[in-house]
Amino acid sequence: MSLQLAKLIPWLPALSAVVCGICCIKRPLRKLAAPVCVLSILAGFVITLGIQSHVTGHHEGGAVGQTVTLFEWVHAGSFHVDMAYYLDPLTIVMLFVVTGIGTLVALYASGYMAGDRGYARFFAYVSIFIFAMTTLVLADNLVLLYLGWEGVGLCSYLLIGFYYQKPSAVAAAKKAFIVNRIGDLGFALGIFLTFHHFGQVTYTDIFNAAALYHAHGVEVPWTVQLIPYLLMLGAFGKSAQIPLYVWLPDAMEGPTPVSALIHAATMVTAGVYMIARLTPLFMLSPGALELVAIVGCVTALFAGTIALCQYDIKRIYAYSTISQLGYMFLGVGVLCTSGAVFHLFTHAFFKALLFLTAGSVMHALAGQLDLRKMSGLRRKMPVTCWLMFAGCLALAGFPFTAGFYSKDEILAAVMEKGLTEHSALYITLAVLGLFTAFLTAFYTFRLWFRVFMGPEKYEMGEEHHSDEDSHTTQDAAHGSTSGGIEVAHHHEPHEMPLFPMNLPLVVLAAGALLAGVLGHRWMAHMIGSSSAAVVSQVAEHGEAATETTHHLTLLPGVDLHTSMMIISSVIAVLGIVLAAYYHWLNRPAADRLASQFKGLVTLLANKYYIDEINDAVIVKPLNLLGQVFFAVDQLIVMGLVQFVGFVPRALGLSIQPTQQGKLQGYGLGMAAGAAIIALLVVMAMH
Repeated sequence: MSLQLAKLIPWLPALSAVVCGICCIKRPLRKLAAPVCVLSILAGFVITLGIQSHVTGHHEGGAVGQTVTLFEWVHAGSFHVDMAYYLDPLTIVMLFVVTGIGTLVALYASGYMAGDRGYARFFAYVSIFIFAMTTLVLADNLVLLYLGWEGVGLCSYLLIGFYYQKPSAVAAAKKAFIVNRIGDLGFALGIFLTFHHFGQVTYTDIFNAAALYHAHGVEVPWTVQLIPYLLMLGAFGKSAQIPLYVWLPDAMEGPTPVSALIHAATMVTAGVYMIARLTPLFMLSPGALELVAIVGCVTALFAGTIALCQYDIKRIYAYSTISQLGYMFLGVGVLCTSGAVFHLFTHAFFKALLFLTAGSVMHALAGQLDLRKMSGLRRKMPVTCWLMFAGCLALAGFPFTAGFYSKDEILAAVMEKGLTEHSALYITLAVLGLFTAFLTAFYTFRLWFRVFMGPEKYEMGEEHHSDEDSHTTQDAAHGSTSGGIEVAHHHEPHEMPLFPMNLPLVVLAAGALLAGVLGHRWMAHMIGSSSAAVVSQVAEHGEAATETTHHLTLLPGVDLHTSMMIISSVIAVLGIVLAAYYHWLNRPAADRLASQFKGLVTLLANKYYIDEINDAVIVKPLNLLGQVFFAVDQLIVMGLVQFVGFVPRALGLSIQPTQQGKLQGYGLGMAAGAAIIALLVVMAMH
């Protein structure tokens, strides 16, 4: 009976969306939208807590997972797909992330979005977003997974383009939607090919078929080996990996809570989850997981270098998200499913915290986002300062923070694979991962030292929430100040209210600092025994591999994992110390260093000119092609239609004088015509 409650987790936010939609129509009810949305997501979190022991206990009994069926959905011949949910430890972890972080972000947004005329509409979109993401996570088959997958894509379009009056927001929303369509086409083809080969698309059927291949060692057909490559294209698009990452930095055009939701708990984690869930399928193709690992590592390094020279505080965190997602793909690519999902879990805490504290800074400075126009804000915003500090420590991988444990587990697994298999590729990936960790520590604290340390100076933005929520005169006249944030302009930076804004940040900060030390054993227990990991261990002869890893080491006197922990700790501290020197203690030295590498700095500041290249190579040619097709349509197709229509029009003009509006004449004409037709028929018969 307890597991049946899982059915409610997606549908409570769906009901919330309906209520929030009514609040959009009935303006006096608009303040109800936020509490309804928050409570619906919180209820999902509570239900997840309640069913956790039943799911994990059942799993320990030997079963792979449990299915809870809502109703029959599509039954056509041998093709059966139900509206059903698949419950295993991986599902539980993802539900904790989506509903837990989602609740905190929605609570923060109830204050942050106060006064916006789209207040109820915002929470309606958020509710649909959570409905789609929980459906994606709970799905027991690829069709239902794809439904949730497309749902989060739709909601990202709505939320990124929430301020539809702004051309930049509309352009960013379209960019996100179109780029994801590229990846989703590959995902859809992968699902079709899966059904074509296996005959079904439910996880249990797929896992059983994959296990037979692994157990009997039969040759895998090339069509089956193609499936993981199609699926990973969808994952690269949704989780912003090279080359389909370009939409995520522009997603900053949405309200800051949207950025926190997308980057931390929902959309971008879907690709990582999908590969973790379908690892048995990916293992059927020899090079698939290797490609996932390579793309993840390259993306992590690539995005990390771009973040070094950005000045928009939200975009720095956006490129950081792309980089951290790269680590997760690196983890699933080396079959470190536990480490990858653990990093997804810890990243949700500190990235949500970082985006929301960035939103607080932006709100306090009337929309200002430029690092060069702010300094020494710790005196004006002490709470925000130290909350962001906690998030920065976790992102930088400072020892014993959440990010330290999860990132280290991935890098240790990569190095272990390289040393065990004597693979130069995986050793190189591990080294590049360590170097990226150094870059992460440096650019993370570059931002924090620039914003909060040094002499106090700041420039206010052009208007209150100028880049976020364009409060209107009408809103101010109605005194729309629900949640504690006033519409009136502030003349100097100010701290956010404890409730409903800073309190969720305190919870997130606690998670950023403690989720690693408290949760790494729990995560190993949960995901280490998941269905994907079990199949992976069987296929890779995990027990034999474990015996050899005790002899691997990088530093004298300690095992491999401890060696990687020591090395990553030194790297994180070194990055923080260098950031402190160049961006707090001696900022002129940073300017001199930048002038010495002006070309490189310009290249990184312009993000390798990837957007400009895409515009020249893809966007403009497609626009030109569209104009050509439009001209062909107007001149040839429409011309042909008009020519064909000319004949009856000409005939109509010729007989128009016979139309006098006299019924007697019409009747006589009809009788004469009928007589002529009858005469012709008689003549033909003879």
